[in-house]
Amino acid sequence: MAWRISILQVATTNLVAVVMGPCGVGKSAVAAEAARRMGGGFVEADDHHTAHAKARMAAGDALTDDARMPWLDRVGEAARQAERPTIVACSALKRQYRDRLRHVLGSVLFVHLTAPRQVIAERLAARRGHFAGAELLDSQLATLEPLGPDEAGITLDVRAPLASVCETVLDFMAAQAVANFKQDDGGATSNVIRQHMQGR
Repeated sequence: MAWRISILQVATTNLVAVVMGPCGVGKSAVAAEAARRMGGGFVEADDHHTAHAKARMAAGDALTDDARMPWLDRVGEAARQAERPTIVACSALKRQYRDRLRHVLGSVLFVHLTAPRQVIAERLAARRGHFAGAELLDSQLATLEPLGPDEAGITLDVRAPLASVCETVLDFMAAQAVANFKQDDGGATSNVIRQHMQGR
């Protein structure tokens, strides 16, 4: 664990990962806990919805693409200004939504959380105090566009324990940080990275 945290803290100043998926899949829990473990920034995309948008979703009315774009811009800007490395909890269901985040942030890693519909529905039924209810689940699952082969990301089943999912997220981010660092310095791994890799 320590070697990954050290790499994430010293190998890059521009690493952003977006934990994505439908409502109720566990984006906020995974993103917040992974960010806490690595000592980086955390951005909750739900905090950047307008009151009007939250009211619409609370009524079971899914937002249109046009309504989502300004929100994605706000989320991207919040992530751009957050402490690095940064993990964002954001549905990012469609390719065009992820492209919008990439437009604001540049390179972005995506962690797509998945689970059977029944598992997500049970989590939503147990959730209290959130504007996005179970009535939005089917529309979000229908809207969801899985990561394309050209998108930097991984897909994780959230039926695994939270700690295990977070470990995989941090492994993925650390591996990408090392790859980025090698590319930036022409293929030579820095002394700092080499020392941490030897200490695994």
